[in-house]
Formats: sequence, C-alpha cells, structure tokens
Amino acid sequence: MDLILPLKNTYGKLPKQLHSAQIPTPVSNPRLIIFNFELADQIGISGTKNENELAQVFSGNVVPHGANPLAQRYAGHQFGHWNPNLGDGRAILLGEANGFDIQLKGSGQTPYSRRGDGRAWLGPVLREYILSEAMHALGLPTTRALAAVETGDTVVRETALPGAVFTRVASSHIRVGTFQALAAAQDKPGLQALFEYSVQRHYPTASSPLEFLRAVIAEQAKLIAHWMAVGFIHGVMNTDNCTISGETIDYGPCAFLDEYNPMKVFSSIDRAGRYAYGNQPHIIVWNMAQLATALVPLMPNQDAAVVDFTSEIHEMPNIIDRHWLSFFRAKIGLISEKKGDKSLITDFLSLMEQSNADFTNSFRSLIKGTAKSRFVDSDSFSKWENTWRARLDQEQTDPLETMSTANPALIPRNHQIERMIQAAVNGEENQIHRLMTAYANPYLENPDFTDLMRPPRSEEQVQRTFCGT
Repeated sequence: MDLILPLKNTYGKLPKQLHSAQIPTPVSNPRLIIFNFELADQIGISGTKNENELAQVFSGNVVPHGANPLAQRYAGHQFGHWNPNLGDGRAILLGEANGFDIQLKGSGQTPYSRRGDGRAWLGPVLREYILSEAMHALGLPTTRALAAVETGDTVVRETALPGAVFTRVASSHIRVGTFQALAAAQDKPGLQALFEYSVQRHYPTASSPLEFLRAVIAEQAKLIAHWMAVGFIHGVMNTDNCTISGETIDYGPCAFLDEYNPMKVFSSIDRAGRYAYGNQPHIIVWNMAQLATALVPLMPNQDAAVVDFTSEIHEMPNIIDRHWLSFFRAKIGLISEKKGDKSLITDFLSLMEQSNADFTNSFRSLIKGTAKSRFVDSDSFSKWENTWRARLDQEQTDPLETMSTANPALIPRNHQIERMIQAAVNGEENQIHRLMTAYANPYLENPDFTDLMRPPRSEEQVQRTFCGT
C-alpha cells in the first residue's frame, strides 16, 4: 500500500476504562465519493491519490500501518438525563496524525453499540462532510471532514438505505462525558491521567484543574457565541457531544436558521426545545457545570474547589455575552463599544422575529441598503435604521467592510443539504461538489450560487432533522 499515515496512538495509553480495541468491520464494495486532499496534506497524509486505495483504507477494509484501532468510552447527560454507559457505538479511532485524531464513523459495531448496527447511511455522512467543512470556511472551530466512502452495503433504518463511512478529523475526541465517566466510577487515578493528558494535548499552560476548567470555559463560550452569530443550531448539545477542545462536533440533527426564531428547533428528538437556538448559551453553561463537577475529586480541598468552580461557572454567562456582543456588533458594522449597542442589536432581532425575516439575508441586506423591504412594520424599521446610522457615524472604520466579513452570503441551508442527499441517493453526485465549491467562500457573493442564497419556499422547508443512527 502506497498511502502513508504518520499515525501515533497516545489515547490508547490512557486507562483501559476509556477505550476498547476494535478492528473496523469490512464492507463489500467501497467506493470513494469525496476526499479532502488539502486537509490530508495539512495533517501529513501522503503517498497516493488512487481512489481505490483511499476507499479501502477509509472504509475500514484495510487498517493502515501504525494504526491501533479503538472505540472510545464515555458517559454523559443526554437531554439532561444521566447515562453512565455511552461510547463510540459506530466510530473507531485509527490513531493520531500530527496531533489530529483520525476516526472512522459507520465502521461497524463496537462494545458500545447498544444494540445498534454500528453503521451509517449515506445521508448523515454527506451532511456531516458538507457541514463541517462549511463551518470551517465560516471561521468556526470544528471537526473536519477527510473522506466519504460508499460501502456497497445496505443499511436498514425505516427503509433500506445505501451505507457509507465518514472519516472525521479532530484535535481530539475528548468530551465532557469522558471526564464524567471516570468521575462517576470514582476512579481518581484514571481521572488524574485523563486530566494530565488533556492538559498536555490542549491547554499546556493550565497548571491545575481550576485553570483547565477556566480554559475550556473560555473556548466554549466563544464557540457558542459564534454559533449564535451565524444562526447555527447544534440540535443535540449533550455532554457527550461537548468537546474539551472547544470544537463543534457531531453534526447530527443540526441546521441553520432560515427565518429568525430564537426558539427554533429542528431535531426530531428535541420535543421540549431544550436545545433550541436561543437556549444554547444556557445549555453550554450547564454542560461546563458538569465538567466542573467531574473535576472536583482532583482537588486537594474539595469544599474550596466547589466554591472556586462555582464562581467560574457563574461568570460564564458574562463571558458568552461579551463574545455575543462582539460578534453581533460586527454584524451591524460596529467595532467600538458604546452603551446601547446591545439594545440596538436586540431591537433588530425583534424586528426580524416579528416579520419572520431570514436571519442571514436580513443582516446581509444591511450592506446593500435593501433591508426595509424585509420588514412588515416599515415605520419601526425606519426608526431603528435612523438610530443605527447615527451610531455608525461614531465609527472610525468602514462599516461595510466590517459587515462584509461578519455576515456570510451563503450558509448551508437545510433544504439544499436535503436536496443534495436525495440526489446522491439517486446516484447523482454533482451537487456534493457544487455545494463544497460554494461553501468554501461563504462571505463572497458569487452569481453562480445565487440560488443557494435563497431561503426555502414553503413547500421546500425542512422542519425536522435526524441523527441517522
């Protein structure tokens, strides 16, 4: 085999309670759909561009030299309910290349499959590939997409569907739930080993669990504020889907807002709206509180630790709010900080909500001077616009330039993703490559992709998304 993956296996040296050795289950007829050669170069993968060889490796049929495949174990709160027995039910970590995890999703059963088949069907694989790369292009911390391979096998969900394997790249797959698993088992030596490993890998300047918690909070606070700024709804913010690194992970029932609605939910399993768009800042604070709880056993004075950790958690909403203001100021052309900016932003959002106005296009229309037509109460918008323009006059920088780099022209709209998936199921894969080209430069308006800027018509709306398991 000519393919070279410079793999190491440091995660496998952690306590055995955190992982199980697991070889991927072979598939019958792997075929490469798409491969991220640019990302491969960045993480040091080299040696071949042969599609058959790439398909064999990234379907799991061939285990590359240096790999020590394993499935990770973790626990977590799922929709607020504690589950001590989770883990990679359909994912296998091949190893780390230049510090980045390479993981196959849909590669067969593991000890954590919980009666699942360990497979993935084509739709969620393509969704995660497109969305993770689109998020990267938008400038958000995220796991990355390396490969999508069709397996030639059928996966049965509600119907028979084509199977596929997705290769995910991440700075690591350590989750809040990874710490929770060891804390719940009262495994202090294992918890200490995981803490030291996580510090070395992600936050080498953190000299204590308190400093580590503070660093994770800082990354997660900025990430969630950035989600809000682009209208992203994760859909399933369980603690096992919340990374220590501060990367967006697990693009299951996620979506981007079309019309602005702070309580918008897409996930078919979020019936109570726990993970609605507007709830995400509150949920990440809750998740960090669970991480803090898991870290308490590592502190020599646990009573004092509870006080210190609680203080960090209580400060987190303020950190999120500062990031939120910074992102949203830029969206309306502001760099400097003035009293009244938050009201100016929230008043605009309220006008959008009243008019069911499109989130992305409404902000973008401020650049073009065409926003007024989007609002049912034109008098209220005109009043807001006068206040906004008076505020812009206080800026020393070009507001149009600021807005152009803060407001994407293109987001991966849910109906376009679903259309692409349906075409791929029918054997038409041109849409995958078209979307990848379009979303690679989301802040530029390209006349070739004007159709992708349009919100869905009523008959095109996708109201529910699914995790695919």
